Amino acid sequence: MNSPRSQKRRWQIAGVAAVAVALVGVGLGVASAAESTVPTVNCPTVADELGAVPAQAADEIARNLTLLNTQIAEANKRLVTSQGEGGANFIQNAILGPLKDKRVATINRMATAIGRHAAKPALDVDGLATCGLNEKGGGVAAPEPATAPSVATEAEAAAGAPTVNCPAVADKLGAVPAQASAEIARNLALLNTQIAEANKRLASSVGEGGANFIQNAILGPLKDKRVATINRMATAIGRNAAKPVLDVQGLATCSLGETGAAEPTAAPTAAPTSAAAQPAADAPTVNCPSVALPSIPAQAQAEVERNVALLDTQIAEANTRLANTIGQGGANFIQNAILGPLKDKRTATLNRIATAIGRNAAKPDLNVAQVAVCSLNQ
Repeated sequence: MNSPRSQKRRWQIAGVAAVAVALVGVGLGVASAAESTVPTVNCPTVADELGAVPAQAADEIARNLTLLNTQIAEANKRLVTSQGEGGANFIQNAILGPLKDKRVATINRMATAIGRHAAKPALDVDGLATCGLNEKGGGVAAPEPATAPSVATEAEAAAGAPTVNCPAVADKLGAVPAQASAEIARNLALLNTQIAEANKRLASSVGEGGANFIQNAILGPLKDKRVATINRMATAIGRNAAKPVLDVQGLATCSLGETGAAEPTAAPTAAPTSAAAQPAADAPTVNCPSVALPSIPAQAQAEVERNVALLDTQIAEANTRLANTIGQGGANFIQNAILGPLKDKRTATLNRIATAIGRNAAKPDLNVAQVAVCSLNQ
């Protein structure tokens, strides 16, 4: 039988336990109530301000939209864990301010990613990066989507972009000496490349810069490149014939509108430099094996044509050298001074042709060791 003293002790223990449970319950209730009054951040949505996102930028945009959501979640967590800390400006200085800095960097990255392939969006970065508070635990703004909101192809991005219109140069050069034809062909091709690069820049920079952006960033540098290229062609012709008098500034200046006709991929005409440059009647000429070429991929056509023309130029230069050096040197002069160097040039040129074809098809065996060797027609 329990003694009155034992019963009293049990009632004391039960009473303490009940009080403890009551206190714990009150504590949980207080914590729950406190947490429900913690503010949350409310940020403007960004995805719907980006416009059409090029396919090439879609993955990067998706990553940064996800990062915006992560930054909001981290800020909300910090609001909960730091409740009661700091003074009146604690939330602004320790949470909202740093959050804005992070969002500025993220939003700018997205604008830059789009601008690499389409018109760079003009965003109110400061406004989109600034977040406020939902008081008393109100919900945050709708999260950003996990994928790019819309996608535009590069062709769509380029639609409506202006193109450069440049004066034709080839038809202003006049008769091009055979010795200069390869160099002229290379520089005519370079003029086309410069125009293509300028058009690509126009398409990818739509909406960038101010009123003078196109002139200062695209047309001006294009003119400088064309001046150098046109001058090189005039100099190349002038080494073997009368140097053409060209309106270099006028030919180098491009405007906007429909793209002008492309320059030809070969020198427009070929002419002997002078009677003195022709092989003398009693001078030998070089006899070089013909080059058997396979089917040439379209991507290599221009480069192969330039190098085939260069093979002809090398033969013409060797014949001119033979005519101009009759009676010079000893028994081995022609071999050492003309045929040997010609073989070296042809070897390099034939190897370039094989490499150009091999980038886009099976690399051909041109039998370079034999085809590069030339003999004399007495």
